[in-house]
Amino acid sequence: MAIASFAPWVGLIGLIGLAGLAGLRRPVLPARSGAAIRMLGLLGLAGLAGIWIEGAGAMGAFGALGLWNHQSPTLAFWGRLGWAGMAGLPFALRAIA
Repeated sequence: MAIASFAPWVGLIGLIGLAGLAGLRRPVLPARSGAAIRMLGLLGLAGLAGIWIEGAGAMGAFGALGLWNHQSPTLAFWGRLGWAGMAGLPFALRAIA
């Protein structure tokens, strides 16, 4: 199937989530808006499903959402890339169904 041939490459998208670790060293100021979206960064743990489900590792990119609306423009850019975790959802849902 076509979707299965892209699975190994799509899983690499999850590496974007490692950018979320920069938030440990330079956290987002509490006064900045977007705290609810930053909490979605915990969804990056869903990328661990990539161990069992090929392609689902892309959900690890959600971890970068912890940088959403960061005061640093560079880190804020990485936070926006966190939405790339949506690429892993079809693989996870296909495995569940």
